[in-house]
Amino acid sequence: MAFAVSSSRAARVAAPAAAEKRAAQVSRVSTRSASSVRPVAVPVSASRARAASVIVAAAATATPSIADKFKPNAIAKVPIAQQKQTCIITGASSGLGLAAAKALAATGEWHVVMACRDFLKAEQAAKKAGMAPGSYSIMHLDLSSLESVRQFVNTFRASGRRLDALVCNAAIYMPTAKEPKFTADGFELSVGTNHLGHFLLSNLLLDDLKNAPNKRPRCIIVGSITGNTNTLAGNVPPKANLGDLSGLAQGVPAANPMMDGQEFNGAKAYKDSKVACMMTVRQMDKRYKDSGVTFASLYPGCIAETGLFREHYGLFKTLFPPFQKYITKGYVSEDEAGRRLAQVVSDPKMDKSGAYWSWSNSTGSFENQVSEEVADDAKAAKLWDLSAKLVGLA
Repeated sequence: MAFAVSSSRAARVAAPAAAEKRAAQVSRVSTRSASSVRPVAVPVSASRARAASVIVAAAATATPSIADKFKPNAIAKVPIAQQKQTCIITGASSGLGLAAAKALAATGEWHVVMACRDFLKAEQAAKKAGMAPGSYSIMHLDLSSLESVRQFVNTFRASGRRLDALVCNAAIYMPTAKEPKFTADGFELSVGTNHLGHFLLSNLLLDDLKNAPNKRPRCIIVGSITGNTNTLAGNVPPKANLGDLSGLAQGVPAANPMMDGQEFNGAKAYKDSKVACMMTVRQMDKRYKDSGVTFASLYPGCIAETGLFREHYGLFKTLFPPFQKYITKGYVSEDEAGRRLAQVVSDPKMDKSGAYWSWSNSTGSFENQVSEEVADDAKAAKLWDLSAKLVGLA
C-alpha cells in the first residue's frame, strides 16, 4: 500500500512532536547550517522546551540569500513536455554522486537536480567537473532532517520540473567515531541520514516517479559490498547485522543507538544502514510492483579514493588505494563508478526491478546476489514498518 505523498499539516506537526519526545532521551542532537552537520552537546536534563528549540533550529533551511541565488536555475523555463529527462541525485556535490551527475549531464539527454546541503560547494563542484550551464540545477536537501526532506519535495514540485529518476546516494561514514552523533530528529546520524532520510524521500516522491514522462522511471538506492556478508569485504569486522531491530523499534535511543540495540560502532552503523538501504529496494519492488517504477540497488566497485573516507585514519587513506589497485585489483575511479551509476539510471538493459547490480572489470555489469540478511523479506518488512513510523508515514 503506497503512502500518501502530500505533506499534510498533520504530518508536519507529528514529526516535530516525535522529535521533541526523542530529544528528551538523547544527550546530543545535531544542529546544522546550510552547509554542514554540527553536533552540539545537550544535557539529558535539559527542559523539553529547550530540546524543542534545538530541534527547530536544526531543521532550519538554507538562508534565503543563498537559496534565492539559485532559484533561477532551479525553476523550469519550459513546459514538462519540452524538458529533458530529469534525475535527482542526493549527495551530488562530491564523490560518486558528482561523478554520476557529470556522466548523466554529459549525455545531453538528462537534466540533473543536485540535492545537496551546501549550495556553493555543489556549484563549485559542478563547474570544476565541467558540467554545462543548464544541464543541472541545485536544490537544498539535508537528509539528517526529516523536515528538510519534506521541504525539498515541496521545493522540487514548485520548480515545475519533471521527474524520471531518483538516485539516493548521499551517505555519512564515521569509522573512527567513538561516540555517536545524532540528527535533528534524534536518530543516530548514519541510520538517520543514510537510511531514514532516503526512506522518506523515496516514498514522498513515489507518485512523481509514477507519472514520469519517459514512462520508464527508476528509483536507485546505492548499496555497499560491506553490507553483504556473503562477500570477503562484507566479512571484515565489524560485520553488518541488524539483529532483531530492537534498537530501531525503540527509536535508536542514545543509550543503544544502533539498529540492533547494541553499543555504538561507527563502522558498523554505516554497514547496517547500507543493509537497510538494500532491503528497502527489495521491499519497494514487492510493495509497488504495479507502479511502473524500476527499483534497484548497486555496488559500483571499490572507490578507494573518495571523500567518504574523510574521517578514516590517515594510514588507511594512504594504504587503501594501492592495496585495491595492485593487490585485490578491485580499484575503481570515481569517474568510472559514476558512469556505472548513470548506466543503472538510463540503460534500457538494466530495467529489472529489485536487482542489485555489480560490475566485473572484464565482463561488465551483472546482477549480483545479496546476503542472507538482505534477502530476509520478513525482516525487511519489519524494517519497513518501523521506518515508516519513525519518519511519520504510518
